[in-house]
Amino acid sequence: MIFEGTIVAMVTPFTSNGELDEEGMRQNINYLIENGVDGILTAGTTGESATITHKEQQNMIDILIDEVNGRVKTIAGAGSNSTKEALSLIKYAENAGADAALVITPYYNKPQPHGLVEHYKLLAESVNIPIIVYNVPSRTGTDIDVESIGKIAGLKNIVALKEASPDLDKVSLIQKKLMDLGLENEFNILSGNDNLTLPMMSMGAKGVISVIANVTPSKMSQMVNYALEGNFDKAAQTHYELYELMKVLFVESNPVPTKECLNLMGRPAGPVRMPLAPLKEESKEKISLVLKDLSLI
Repeated sequence: MIFEGTIVAMVTPFTSNGELDEEGMRQNINYLIENGVDGILTAGTTGESATITHKEQQNMIDILIDEVNGRVKTIAGAGSNSTKEALSLIKYAENAGADAALVITPYYNKPQPHGLVEHYKLLAESVNIPIIVYNVPSRTGTDIDVESIGKIAGLKNIVALKEASPDLDKVSLIQKKLMDLGLENEFNILSGNDNLTLPMMSMGAKGVISVIANVTPSKMSQMVNYALEGNFDKAAQTHYELYELMKVLFVESNPVPTKECLNLMGRPAGPVRMPLAPLKEESKEKISLVLKDLSLI
């Protein structure tokens, strides 16, 4: 199964008392599909995976699959810093009928490179669901090196890498490694940073797992589709149109700014869970100005 295009790292909407807003989640799923996205991820970092319970996570996976009903790809956040725990989550996603599981590199315990390879090898050999590896060293303390990515890319059921390192030279090295191994058509690189999606796609990446697509799914999908078609002039035009929004969504910790945007737009989002806190006033003002410039509020 090929994973490319615009996949949304969907926020988890909460009610005013901090519980999962199922109806709001279903509304957001339909809004994203109607605005042209290719896939939806639930229970990722933007979905506040660090503060949702496993029971809530499983419920969110079920809601996503039920509401999407085959219209776009469904991806379940299913990673952990415990291989045993990650496997349990991946098996749940597989049994629920998700199209893929997004599996972050183990965080905090900082496994060695060969430990990372063994982690993904065990997971891949234990299930049949496609697995997307997620590398985000700024959050996990671990950065998968290019040699290890080459080994992981050749494993059964490992189909893509969400690369959220800001190092564009590394993207070139990964793509070159895939080409050297003859895996460039079997294993896709997906951008994990909205603002780097366009340059990464010029190097061979096939799309993005996007935060900004929560706010403007149609425009982000348009940019990615232009790039996939090889129309980089139009893709660049859309990139610069969205650039200030891409930057302001990280003015404070993700997903706090994104939820603020959605709340201002009247879309389901609600509060964030502690220890995340509401935005500072100066950040709210910056976000409001960008949304007004884009005619989103």
